[in-house]
Amino acid sequence: MIEVLAVPAYRKLFSAQVVALLGTGLLTVALGLLAFDLAGGQAGAVLGTALTIKMLAYVFVAPLMAALVERLPKKAVLVGADLIRAGIALMLPMVDQAWQIYVLVFLLQSASATFTPAFQSLIPVILPDERQYTRALSLSRLAYDLESLVSPALAAALLTVLSFHDLFLGTVVGFLFSAALVVTTRLPAAPQVRQEGTLWHRTTLGTRIFARNPELRALMALNLAVAAATALVLVNTVVYARDMFGGSNADVAVALACFGAGSMLVALTAPKILDRVPDRVFMRAGAVLLSAGLAGAFALLAAPGTWPVLLGLWVVLGAGTSMINTPSARLLRRAATDSTRSYIFTAQFSLSHACFIITYPVAGWIGAAAGQPVAAAVLAIVATISTLAAFRFWPAGSRTGPVPETMKG
Repeated sequence: MIEVLAVPAYRKLFSAQVVALLGTGLLTVALGLLAFDLAGGQAGAVLGTALTIKMLAYVFVAPLMAALVERLPKKAVLVGADLIRAGIALMLPMVDQAWQIYVLVFLLQSASATFTPAFQSLIPVILPDERQYTRALSLSRLAYDLESLVSPALAAALLTVLSFHDLFLGTVVGFLFSAALVVTTRLPAAPQVRQEGTLWHRTTLGTRIFARNPELRALMALNLAVAAATALVLVNTVVYARDMFGGSNADVAVALACFGAGSMLVALTAPKILDRVPDRVFMRAGAVLLSAGLAGAFALLAAPGTWPVLLGLWVVLGAGTSMINTPSARLLRRAATDSTRSYIFTAQFSLSHACFIITYPVAGWIGAAAGQPVAAAVLAIVATISTLAAFRFWPAGSRTGPVPETMKG
């Protein structure tokens, strides 16, 4: 992976991504503490609402913003989004009511829904070689996994000498530093493409391309399998560790670390594997692994089993999610043209997050109302159906190239 970091433009953009991720991680911790400060025992409801607003922004704002900013230079879009995020983070310490959190979170996540797809669509332009691009995807996956481990530890260290309000300032610094790195990055000239059509046509373009491309239809099904596994882990790990197995907060962290370790292991090994194994085989194997892991979680909870077995299952689920997430952008790259690239990456960002609007309530509400084994069983069924759909949508020899798409409409 070192070779892709030798490309100056990618190295700076990757650094900007890492810094912004650390800032976002600090924001997550600070937001939880702010919610508790405002709502006390109702902090969970405040955070749950804020996370739902975040997902709604990702699903509905991302495609609209992609259509609105399509004619603007990518550098201006990235820097503008970072500056908006920094400004909003600067306002959060002054919040004294829950509704203010909701408004600011919506604005901040709308800026993130603009930044992330634009950033992702730039990488295949900077790294046109598929081998290098695959390694860049693995680095990006590693960055996300490391952020989930490093940010809470960094926040804990800072809270020993600072108040939680000061964590928001760390977030501001992260976004400003990210903007500075983007400003100093020399980006390749974007092809001049004449974009036509109504705003609605352009807003829905990426989704329509997904519907017409066999690989992307399969990816949509695989996204749902990933969301099923991720929701079980993120929503219910604390319940399993503290309630079912009588563990501590440290056990919660250990279990989440096992999930991250499985993902990181795949991210490190994926480039060499994908040099020899087709995406279709690798990603479908990941879906089978997720279905089996969720079925194993159901068996563990119904039995019940032992804590080490749960940790092993979390490693399996982390590996399965990374087997799908890491190479997924290769499919987007193959399906894209210069005129449709940003729309396709935005559609993946939006549609993949839409899956969590389904799986988060299943993991949380069914687990609370009908019991944790039932929630695990439902998510296992969702992942299995998604896996079967991916097999059907993506048979052998179905690899396709860019989908031609007129911009008129």
